Amino acid sequence: MIKENQRFLNRLHILSDGVLVFLSMLAAHWMRFSLFDGVGGLPMRYYLWLGAGAAALYLVSFGAAGLYRSHRAVRFYKEASRALLVSALDVLILTAVLFALHLDNMSRWLLGFFYLVSSALLLGKRMCLRVLLHRFRAKGYNLKHVVLVGSGPAAKRYLSKIRAQKNLGYQVDGVVSDCGAWGGLSLLGEYAALEEILTRRKPDEVVLAIPAEDNARVPELISVCEKTGTKASIIPFYAAYLPSNPQIDDLDGLALINLRRIPLDNLGNAFLKRAEDILGSLVLILLTSPLMLIAAVGVKLSSPGPILFCQERVGRDKKVFRMYKFRSMRVNTKQQTGWSTDTDPRKTRFGALIRKCSIDELPQLFNVLRGDMSLVGPRPEVPFYVEQFKEEIPRYMVKHQVRPGITGWAQVCGFRGDTSIEKRIEHDLYYIENWNLLFDVKILLMTVFKAVNSEKLK
Repeated sequence: MIKENQRFLNRLHILSDGVLVFLSMLAAHWMRFSLFDGVGGLPMRYYLWLGAGAAALYLVSFGAAGLYRSHRAVRFYKEASRALLVSALDVLILTAVLFALHLDNMSRWLLGFFYLVSSALLLGKRMCLRVLLHRFRAKGYNLKHVVLVGSGPAAKRYLSKIRAQKNLGYQVDGVVSDCGAWGGLSLLGEYAALEEILTRRKPDEVVLAIPAEDNARVPELISVCEKTGTKASIIPFYAAYLPSNPQIDDLDGLALINLRRIPLDNLGNAFLKRAEDILGSLVLILLTSPLMLIAAVGVKLSSPGPILFCQERVGRDKKVFRMYKFRSMRVNTKQQTGWSTDTDPRKTRFGALIRKCSIDELPQLFNVLRGDMSLVGPRPEVPFYVEQFKEEIPRYMVKHQVRPGITGWAQVCGFRGDTSIEKRIEHDLYYIENWNLLFDVKILLMTVFKAVNSEKLK
């Protein structure tokens, strides 16, 4: 089904985007001149031509940005962030063209409404399309047929992920391996028979997941895929050490895989992140100052000791800093190394309340303002446990390439307190390797949503 209908569906996808962009211009015209009683300086036909031009510009720019390629295995927020950025650039281009043509009477407010309406319609359509396709694929339609080559850990990891996410629509038809069948898959043949298998079965894709001992066979297998015109993807045997978005450097035509380049290594991204932290922490300090005052009084009255709990934590570049929290426990001898749990007997009654609502974390806003922390990032750990975990958990120290956060992807996914360290690191690394501003906004909103829900459940 996928081969017969993909071209038609792609054309329909592109055409519907053009129609939505044109309709967005008409909707923006109605909002500006009817809903808000604006004074129209130009006849309607100019706006019709502008809508047609905007539709053409959007289709070209979306195509150039790769927004009409398959996003089957791409998360929605990545597609949405790219679409919003490209749309914003298109609106700037339209504004520049209007200025160059001296069309001074064309409403600039209309272009603002147009951006909002077109973004909402285009992203809404893509979201609906994803939901629809996920349901179709979960029922066995619109499948992408795959031949899996190999039998090592990478192949088994790929198969487990495909089986766990049936809504992605990948169907592994069988395995090609010199080691026989495995994982409940049918054996299609050995490596030497790959050309005949591809010619006969004509799969949508071949996934090469060759174990280390068979790595010398990779050039031969790639050559077979190219000879038969079959799309090939490679999962190297060292994939477990690669980030989810590896960067490729070019050394005079030689591809170099950079294992540890992350989005926040970019100066522009780092500036945006720091600006977000400064503005966000200032606003939140002002908004929560009455709550912090109440918390400070409550802590002082609940048990003897200081209001703030200061503890050394390991931050970016493995530098130690002092992190502030409202004290939620009685003063004790294990407060610098003792692991905290939900049922920790050291907690005071008031401390348990502010921890349940995460009010004890509010003083960390001043850590953010100082530059020790970020609003969003991996949670910092005490030096005692950093020394322990770096020996036990692979890639644990990678989290120290960015500022630690008050909240993070691991925390909003439920991995906090005495939960699995391995899962926490897995989520932290995913955040580090896939950072963008929209991802931060999503995590902050999820943090607020979870805090509100916890209040309702009390």
